[in-house]
Amino acid sequence: MIENKTVAIVGLGYVGLPLACLCSRKGWQVEGIDINKETIASINKGVAPIAIEPGHLGEEIKKKKIKAAEDFKNIADAQVIIICVPTPVSDSYLPNLGPVKSASQSVAKYLKKGQLVVLESTVNPGVSIEVVKPILEESGLKAGKDFHLAHCPERIDPGNEKWTVINIPRVVGGINKTSAKVAKDFYEEILEGKVMMMKSLKEAEAVKIVENSFRDINIAFVNELAQSFNKMDIDIVDVINGASTKPFSFLAHYPSCGVGGHCIPVDPYYLIERAKASGFTHEFLRLAREINNYMPTFTVDLITQALNDHQKSIKGTNIGILGLAYKKNISDTRESPAYEIIDLLKKVGAELHIYDPYVKDESNASSLADVLKKSDCLVIATDHDEFKGLSVADLEKNNILAVVDGKNCLDKDSFAKSKVDYQGIGR
Repeated sequence: MIENKTVAIVGLGYVGLPLACLCSRKGWQVEGIDINKETIASINKGVAPIAIEPGHLGEEIKKKKIKAAEDFKNIADAQVIIICVPTPVSDSYLPNLGPVKSASQSVAKYLKKGQLVVLESTVNPGVSIEVVKPILEESGLKAGKDFHLAHCPERIDPGNEKWTVINIPRVVGGINKTSAKVAKDFYEEILEGKVMMMKSLKEAEAVKIVENSFRDINIAFVNELAQSFNKMDIDIVDVINGASTKPFSFLAHYPSCGVGGHCIPVDPYYLIERAKASGFTHEFLRLAREINNYMPTFTVDLITQALNDHQKSIKGTNIGILGLAYKKNISDTRESPAYEIIDLLKKVGAELHIYDPYVKDESNASSLADVLKKSDCLVIATDHDEFKGLSVADLEKNNILAVVDGKNCLDKDSFAKSKVDYQGIGR
């Protein structure tokens, strides 16, 4: 199947760009396609528009080995076409397949016999067959006969130095066994991790949805426990650490001020809505989403409580927000609960001082020291290492009245004799 070793990657974001770098590193000619002109210009200048994990993959961009363009015509010469566009949800949590449909329509215009088309975007079971296949077949070619069609759900964990795009195991499914085998062969050539071939496209699509729904449900469970234990004066972190001593049948998850990232807060909605269309209601999944979506509000309630203990109202109070990224030590802010916390605090008139060392263009404070100097209360929304190093002495020196630790990353016991009021999530 592999003749000219040219791969076209549609969507050069957090999924597509690391994949493009990896393909180039493995000796493939990469044709990158994106609708963002700034992204295209940056890549063609040899500058990565986002952080690449791990860092050495970014050398492919610096050496200008990846070509980026807005025009889809270059995919006509590619042996493999991979669609890595976003699959967001609307404000009312309805799946938006617009980017997948648009990308598929553009690919169909230049599709040729013998090509392999892989959808990596996370979708609900059935999208590859019900949505992508008919659009691609508008080219006059038939999936499974004239071209190969497969789904390989993306797996990438920004900031994870152990498991990267290179070595994370993957699964693939195809429109038929031949398409699945061709896709498996391609991924085995560029990856170091194992590639498992599923029996169908639907199975492959369901894998990613199940992975992230599993995490969402378990996080919702401990987030609900956090709210319960907060009223019973039980430290949930101590309890989870205790439960973790059981060597089987327990997997530790920890509560926080909310769930971020493009996967966990989004993917369950794709399954919820698709199942609804098939006549089934996922009550468990929907409840988990409601619990996790409530956590920013719960965090603001803790802020209100802490300030009330000092006879202060949120309105007009200087509150420092530490962190905008959805997870520690990265710049990715997608679906970060920090933004919901900020919006809620703005609505009640708080004066906000925002700082994230990885997202400085959205920070209105110049440094951590600047935030400490200006704030009466702190909210830790991201557990960056810089924030985890905060001591009680740092807070006392700056006359901080209270800290709401949305990531439970500070040493709670160190506040026992301090005048600084410590509030954790379920602590």
